[in-house]
This record gives sequence, structure tokens and C-alpha cells, in this order.
Amino acid sequence: MDLLNQLEAILESDPLIDEVGFIHPSQFVILSKECGESGDSSEDGAFGPRNTKFWNRDHKLGISTEVLLPLCKAAKSAFMDAMKQYKTLSSLLDNKHEDENITNGSLSCQSFASEVMKHSRALLLLSCDFGTAWNSRKLVVSKKQQLSIFMDELLLSALVLSYSPKSEQAWSHRRWVIKMIAGKYSTLQEIIAKESELVEKIAERSKMNYRAWNHRCWLVSYMTREQMLHELKKSRDWAGLHVADNSCFHYCRRLMLGISEISCCKQEGDNSSYDVENYQVVKEELDLSEVLIKRYVGREALWLHRRFLTLLTIRHLTTKHGISCHFEQKTSMDNEINIFLDNESCLLDYCSTIQDTEFEDFKAQAMHSAIYFLWLITVIQFCLNHSLNRFLCKLLIGCILCISKFPNLGRLNYK
Repeated sequence: MDLLNQLEAILESDPLIDEVGFIHPSQFVILSKECGESGDSSEDGAFGPRNTKFWNRDHKLGISTEVLLPLCKAAKSAFMDAMKQYKTLSSLLDNKHEDENITNGSLSCQSFASEVMKHSRALLLLSCDFGTAWNSRKLVVSKKQQLSIFMDELLLSALVLSYSPKSEQAWSHRRWVIKMIAGKYSTLQEIIAKESELVEKIAERSKMNYRAWNHRCWLVSYMTREQMLHELKKSRDWAGLHVADNSCFHYCRRLMLGISEISCCKQEGDNSSYDVENYQVVKEELDLSEVLIKRYVGREALWLHRRFLTLLTIRHLTTKHGISCHFEQKTSMDNEINIFLDNESCLLDYCSTIQDTEFEDFKAQAMHSAIYFLWLITVIQFCLNHSLNRFLCKLLIGCILCISKFPNLGRLNYK
């Protein structure tokens, strides 16, 4: 229990701790010297830190790997005892009808609730997937309904994520807290913005973190249209530096769908301006997609993202002109679609070039582009009921030639 008391005392004395790590005992000497801390010297003159169990400085906490097992056992035992007593007393209070004992019982219950919160915090820093500890905190917090306590829960889960960024329990707990805050406090949009920043920071340290990006996608339902547009702009810069991480492109798609959903909910009189803005967003994404595809050769995630953008483009064109449109409108729609297909054909013409047969990425680029255009031809036929005219037939032939990977395959000509 002495180790547990030390840990809990550190957590109480420094509530702004934002990072925790587990350190080998030999590293305490290095940390102490780097920070200029005084230590104890042994008989042979060797320097040694005064505390080789815990290290706390600049709101960072280090825990020796040597004490993890006994510390975890002590924290679990203390937590289970406190939780048992808290549930027992809560049950008695719920069944009591004598007014004279209710006040004393409530004070005792609050005392045990504090013990549950204190011990569960220490336990979760040592074992982040201990579901019972997370649920106990939900039980206590839900009875208090105070914004400051909700914010403390976000701080604790962020501390857990600092050393376990893929902890599903921690991410789930954050979503529960946000649900409790939503509709009750005016600070929700500020919290959502900080949540998105947290995910981006964690994604930089933890690559391909599906749970973090899934949490960020979940946040979209609480964002305003302005926040979605701002997030989309930020995500473009991030995606340009992490083209292999499909999760970021999935987040962009979720944002664009959210923007479209908000536009659909507006009154009909307001839809026209939003439609123009939404289509402009799609066009900007298409332009960025083409730049990235040409810059980063052979990345399948970029081609998959372009499929989504193509579907949005086709949906906009068909919705804009209507299903049963007049001859002039249909001609205009056909012209716009042909312009779009012509641009896509130029992209295929560029990407089908295999500049170096020994470089696999060029072959992958040609393959991905051909598969994309085969998919595009199918979509055009299905969604727009277009016949395979001469232009599309040549495009189809080019795709087949590209896939077949002839030995001397060069630039395909569809002119």
C-alpha cells in the first residue's frame, strides 16, 4: 500500500500531469542527471537518485517497471474494496426511509465515492482496459452531473491515451463524457474542437490508429457546418503528408457527408447557395486528389478516395438538372459529364505510363488507375443510363490493355 499511496499522492499534488510512461530502473539515474536533480552517492562514489520508483517533473510522470506488478495488485485490491463498500452503502441509502440517518449515510457514501475515484484513477493508469474501473467512474460521475468533473474525466482518459493510444476503453469513455455534456453546457463546440486536435496529435505519434480516427469521425455529428469546413481544410494538409493512412481520407469523407446532410436539412429556398458551395468543396477535393495521385505513385488509398469524390460529383450533376429534365437541361448535363470524363481520361493517360518496369509502384499505379476507370464506366452506365459511346469504348479498351500488362506497355493513346 505504501507504493499506492506514493502514486496517489503524486497524482493529487500534480493534477496537470499530461503524460505517463513506464521506465526501467536504470533510466532514473539518467533522468535525474538531465534534470539536474540532487541524488545520493554510494560508498564507491556512484550517483543514484533518491526515488527509483516514481519520477515527476514538468507534468510528466514516470513509473518504474520494477514496481508495476505489486502496484497494480495493490491498486486493484483497494479499488475493489472501495467499490464494494460504495455499492453497499448506496443500496442502503436507496432503501432507507428514516430521515435521521440519511445525512450521515450520504456523507459516508460521498467519502467512499472519493475513494473509488482515487483508486480507480491509479488502477487505470496501470491497467487501461480494466472495464470495471471505467464503469465505476461513470456510476459516480453520472450522479454528480458537474462540468468540472466531466472535464476531469477527459483529462484522465487523455493521460491514459498518452501511453496507450489505441485503448478502446479510453476512447469509449471520452464519447460517454461528451454525450453527457451535449445539450447541457454551452462549451460543447469548444470541447469538440479540442477533441479533434487531440486525435490529430495522437495520430502523429501512433500511425494507422483506427480507434482514434473512428472517434474523430464520431465527433462530426456534433459539429457545426463551419467546424466541418474548417476540419476538412485542416485534414487536407494532414492527408498530403500521410497518404498511406486511409483513416484520414475516411474522416474527410465523413466530413463531406456531414456537410451535405446539413445542406439537405435546410429549407428549399436556402439549398441553392449551399449546393454551389458543396460542389466547390468537392471540386477542390478532386483537384487535391489528382495532385496527390500524381505525386505519390501507386497509393491505393488515393484511388479509393477518388471513387467517393466521383460519386459526389455525379450525384451533384444529376440532382442539379433533375431526373425528368428538358432537352436543353439534359444536353447541359451531358456536356458537364463529358468534361468531367475528359479530365478523368487525361488522368488515366498520365497514370498509365510505366516509366520503370523494375519499380513496382509504377505498375501498381497503372493497375489502380485501370481498375478505377473500369469502375467509373460501370457507374456511368448504371447511374446515368449512358450508352457506351465511342469515347467510353476507347476508354474501356485502354483499361483492358493497361491491366493486361504487356511487356512493352508504354503511354496509351485514346485520341
